[in-house]
Amino acid sequence: MQSVKVKVKTHEDFLIESLKDPEESAAYVSAVLEEEKPEPELLPLCLGHVAAALGGEGDRQWVKDFGTSDKSQVVYELAAWLDSLGLKLTVTVKPS
Repeated sequence: MQSVKVKVKTHEDFLIESLKDPEESAAYVSAVLEEEKPEPELLPLCLGHVAAALGGEGDRQWVKDFGTSDKSQVVYELAAWLDSLGLKLTVTVKPS
């Protein structure tokens, strides 16, 4: 009997595939920024998915470095402060 190798796509594979659309990536990052009680690991995870979909190795390294710092907490604090002023931090696709 011959063995057959089947590559199974994970949820993350499907997510990254959908994030190849810049509009989807922008909406994903914006949604994460709007979390009321975000976990510190959430933003780096999200940015890692976007880097895998749209970026290169350098982008993935940047996210890795970002994730090992406290920068994501600062971003959430900025989003919360803007929210208190009735404003919102969002991500949009840059016009080409």
